[in-house]
Amino acid sequence: MGAGLMGYVEEKAGEVRLRRAREAPRGGEFERLRQRALNRKSAGSMKRALSGGPHVALVAEFKRRSPSAGRLLDGENPVEVARLYERGGAAGLSVLTEDIDFGGGLGDLQAVASTVPIPALRKDFIIDVAALYEARAAGAAAALIIIRILSRHEAATLIERAREIGLECLVEVHDEAELDAALDAGATLIGINNRDLRKLTIDLGVTDRLAPRVPDGMTVVSESGIQNADDVRRVRDAGAHATLVGESLLRLRSEARAGLVADLSGVER
Repeated sequence: MGAGLMGYVEEKAGEVRLRRAREAPRGGEFERLRQRALNRKSAGSMKRALSGGPHVALVAEFKRRSPSAGRLLDGENPVEVARLYERGGAAGLSVLTEDIDFGGGLGDLQAVASTVPIPALRKDFIIDVAALYEARAAGAAAALIIIRILSRHEAATLIERAREIGLECLVEVHDEAELDAALDAGATLIGINNRDLRKLTIDLGVTDRLAPRVPDGMTVVSESGIQNADDVRRVRDAGAHATLVGESLLRLRSEARAGLVADLSGVER
């Protein structure tokens, strides 16, 4: 799989590029998809949802499995999980739509976005405009853009095309160079991934280091390694406005999961 998760991410992006080259909509199909995205009812603003309110915002994630954690959910309904997150105080939702390694799909996103009234993020290996149109047509308010797998020109193009259809981009970075590239590309919603993709370790110090470099007026989301309210307070003090939490929640049964959602979303700004 290459050098840890970094090798996986880069190899996966290559696989996605090959598959999208074969399967991505073209011509009239592409235009119909664009129109579906444009005609989709507004999903609200993820950036606004994460920037306001008295508490550090929580983006709570639904994913069935992952290459690092294995199976996380056994047949749980994404809508029921999302409703639990909403009741617990989550400000946004993240839905994994990659099918092969994560077991997801656009159907999960569409079900959640059409049922639960807080903004949803499409989380996937997005490398083309069609994937943004798919996300918006499925009801997403935002889509994840991983700066590591894109050139600056590609990232800037995706962010601009997303804006044209009312879709925001959470642009994920891991280090200073990637943060600079994201800012150059026009990102205003920055995700700081605390996972070292080479060593497979988690270090909240990544948020400590990068968040103060993000200009005022932007929204910072600390991703990976958030286990409890103390972790939320730490990244808040570094400058994060929100956290994105997946495996810490998904490993728990529903009652314990509800309690952790309440704890993570209850930290004052």
